[in-house]
Amino acid sequence: MKPDLSATIRVVLLISILGGGIMAGAQDQMGQSPAPQPDNTKTNQRDRSASEPTADQQKSNPSDRYISQQIRKSIEKDKSLSTYGHNVKVITQNGTVTLKGPVRSEEEKRAIEQKAAQIAGADKVTSEIDVQPKQ
Repeated sequence: MKPDLSATIRVVLLISILGGGIMAGAQDQMGQSPAPQPDNTKTNQRDRSASEPTADQQKSNPSDRYISQQIRKSIEKDKSLSTYGHNVKVITQNGTVTLKGPVRSEEEKRAIEQKAAQIAGADKVTSEIDVQPKQ
């Protein structure tokens, strides 16, 4: 008689799932709780201000769209940037670019600002990029 392979796999999976739950419970009881979730409350409150440009205010005219696309492509192409750097918001309104979001270093901030300045012009870029090093 052949052993039923699918039944064996199901038993192994069930044991792993139950074992994982037991281990997670044991960590909580031993004072090892999961890391706290990031809190962007202050940044989100700043971005709610009517005077602050947000991504939903990006203009849809061809020239503004083109500027944002070119800056975004330049940022994405640079593999030396962190995930934070790649996710900086690029907002273009009437030819003026606003950069927002956290990055990991001053060098990363400067690199993104330079990319935007090369495309839009140095006098057309406003940087609201925050440096938040790894903790």
